[in-house]
Amino acid sequence: MLNLPIIRWGQPYESLETSELTHFLSGEPVACVAQANAGLVERDIRKAPAAREALRAIAPDELIARVGRAGELFRSGVLAIGDTSQSPADFVRCQSATTGLPEQMCRANMEKNCFVLSNMGRILDALTRGLDLSILARGFGVESRGVTVSYQAQTPVLGLVLPSNSPGVHTLWLPVIPLQIGLVLKPGSQEPWTAYRMAAAFVAAGIPAESISIYPGGHDVGNAIVSRTRRSMIFGGQQTVDKYRGNPGVQVHGPGFSKILLGDDVVDRWEEYLDLMVTSVVANGGRSCINASGIWASRHTREIAAAMAERLGAVEVKPPDDPAAPLAAFTDRAAAVAIWRSIEADLRESGVTHATADFGPRLVELERCAYLRPTVAHCAGPQAAIARKEFMFPLVSVVECPQDKMLATIGPTLVCTAITDNERFQQQLADATEIDRLNIGPIPTTQLDWLQPHEGNLIEFLYRNRAYQRRLEA
Repeated sequence: MLNLPIIRWGQPYESLETSELTHFLSGEPVACVAQANAGLVERDIRKAPAAREALRAIAPDELIARVGRAGELFRSGVLAIGDTSQSPADFVRCQSATTGLPEQMCRANMEKNCFVLSNMGRILDALTRGLDLSILARGFGVESRGVTVSYQAQTPVLGLVLPSNSPGVHTLWLPVIPLQIGLVLKPGSQEPWTAYRMAAAFVAAGIPAESISIYPGGHDVGNAIVSRTRRSMIFGGQQTVDKYRGNPGVQVHGPGFSKILLGDDVVDRWEEYLDLMVTSVVANGGRSCINASGIWASRHTREIAAAMAERLGAVEVKPPDDPAAPLAAFTDRAAAVAIWRSIEADLRESGVTHATADFGPRLVELERCAYLRPTVAHCAGPQAAIARKEFMFPLVSVVECPQDKMLATIGPTLVCTAITDNERFQQQLADATEIDRLNIGPIPTTQLDWLQPHEGNLIEFLYRNRAYQRRLEA
């Protein structure tokens, strides 16, 4: 069984307290993970400035080259993880075993992380709007247009409280190291694998080990990281979003409530977009905040819901090593049961129809875990409770709503794919403050443009643009 230590600024540290990770199907031990506590984190954070200084000794262009090499090592290398060496195949098996993700999804997320690291120069150029990274490194400089500018780092390290549900979210913090800011990571309880393998790849590629800490542990560890780091990123449910709303030092990533809107000018041709709608709902097992949980249209909604049910209702549970496995398991069976009971209550609401009811049970309980099969609900109006729900499996509500009422009704939306050629509606969509990422035209909600910010600009979060003037004596 693999032993994963705490990593304190690059140094492994054994803890008397450990947590055992087991295979979600067999119950066999997979890893023993050392557990940190809040006091340890609070002591170590005092050394955070040294993490940034170690990175500032290396030019940004060189850091970009090194993280590019780290990307290839992450995808293809044999790396030292804990007390053993880990191949890419080992990583995939371990990640699948403890998270319930099919192995093919684990491999896909490896490719995603590698792509971001390999294209870091282009991504940072886009996020900084072409700013010379040496200006960020120095803190001031002259832009290409001849204007003196200054950017002040707001923290020596970024604290991260990471989830277990979708390893793809790690792409959000990968640009931090080339920005010469250290990392303090609390991995998800079921998914420590990406944090450890990424850190190992960074170090093997020449990133200073002392710039990275990893603290597995409970909620007290996450709270300590958020309270003791000047900038932190946290992933969680709506309660987490509400807790940190308005806190400028915390960037919260919660439910996406991503949607597809069919404009009145195209809705009569909805069949043309059925593949796009299905992909947006079911890709990555429906686990991502960018998966569509709502399809909104002014008419044909019953037909759309029926067609979606035909495509999604028959999707079955497959073993995690099956290359075609479409669904991830809930490793906590009780959680899946509770979610389904909540959904059943919503499906009984007046004006709501369970479109996948005739395609067999949605809840599949196994001995140690459970699955929720894709579920399609039709809502006669946007007031239905299920129209505002999102869970970690393919659940979509097809909502009937007049086009002129949509933008006032859809609520917070991480990704909105609006299929319309109506220029007035397109302008209204561009002006809609409830929408974060906007796709105009038939673009799946799951298709990201890595040259654009995902949910807030990381540069603006980590750096402050300020006035700066210098007068040097002759």
